[in-house]
Amino acid sequence: MQTGRCQCGEIRYESIGESLGLFICHCLECQKQSASAYGITLDVPRAGFRVTQGTPKYWSRVTDSGKNLKCAFCPSCGSRLWHEYESTSEKTISIKAGSLDEPVDVSNAIHV
Repeated sequence: MQTGRCQCGEIRYESIGESLGLFICHCLECQKQSASAYGITLDVPRAGFRVTQGTPKYWSRVTDSGKNLKCAFCPSCGSRLWHEYESTSEKTISIKAGSLDEPVDVSNAIHV
């Protein structure tokens, strides 16, 4: 199990199950979201993910593929926590890896 939280601690979550991949994305959207040169996401099974404390807010945007992407963040501190497609047929959630309680090992991350 992996756990994570926002910067102020108001929102907490957990993910049960094997992670599906660690990605370092250099696209302009990830640069804007992270205010850095890249964003780091850990894809996990949607079925094993749940919020354990607090209520996140969501901001949505249309992706290049035309799908609506919901971006979860803390309403108090503004930390971005995860992304999920609005369609429930999608099987994964992309956790913003910096919000995890335990740091990830980026040595085997996939750069996109």
